[in-house]
Amino acid sequence: MTEEISRHLSERIIPFWKSLRDDVYGGYYGEMDFNLKLDKKAVKGCILNSRITWFFASAYTLLGDESLLEEARRGFSFMKKYCMDKEKGGVFWSVAYDGTPKDVTKHTYNQAFSIYALSAYYEASKEEEALDMAKELFHLIETKCTDDIGYKEAFDRDFNEIVNDKLSENGIIAEKTMNTLLHVFEAYTELYRVSGMQEVKERLKMILDTFAEKVYNPALGRLEGFGILLRNM
Repeated sequence: MTEEISRHLSERIIPFWKSLRDDVYGGYYGEMDFNLKLDKKAVKGCILNSRITWFFASAYTLLGDESLLEEARRGFSFMKKYCMDKEKGGVFWSVAYDGTPKDVTKHTYNQAFSIYALSAYYEASKEEEALDMAKELFHLIETKCTDDIGYKEAFDRDFNEIVNDKLSENGIIAEKTMNTLLHVFEAYTELYRVSGMQEVKERLKMILDTFAEKVYNPALGRLEGFGILLRNM
């Protein structure tokens, strides 16, 4: 089974994602249909490019293939040049195919995925700039995206809070979601692993307490998707 999984990764998954590289405008293409036909003019999600950067960086750390590090470097360069808002801080929701800002919403979920990618890329490349960017986003979340019971989620470009319609569903507009809290926890775990920052460790403890006290439903033995809002905590 291990050999089969390894072969599938090397022969199918990695080549697939390499094929989505945009050699003209940078980063990775944003859309492909069910017949694997690329739309080279599609919007590029910053979350998508963060996830791809994380994938290639992590694959390089695992396999040591220099071509994977080069792919991760491409993703990092695109994030740094186009996804990061150099004027007002944070990461855009999406950019056009050529890197022009498209949806300038700032979402905590999105900032978290960038921390995740930057931390993995730092581990792979040892480029201090990537770690510095991850730390900067950590401090941005902690100063602009928090309140006394957790993490606020949706903001405009200037970090004024707006309706959280991107991660809400089923007719519920949730101020806070389990999904975002989970991904902030993931991102901070990765950042703490590569940096050892004590302040990140303290926030990880806080997030675990939040899950236990405000998201976990002991009566049903489950996490509530919109638990913080619906339980009025």
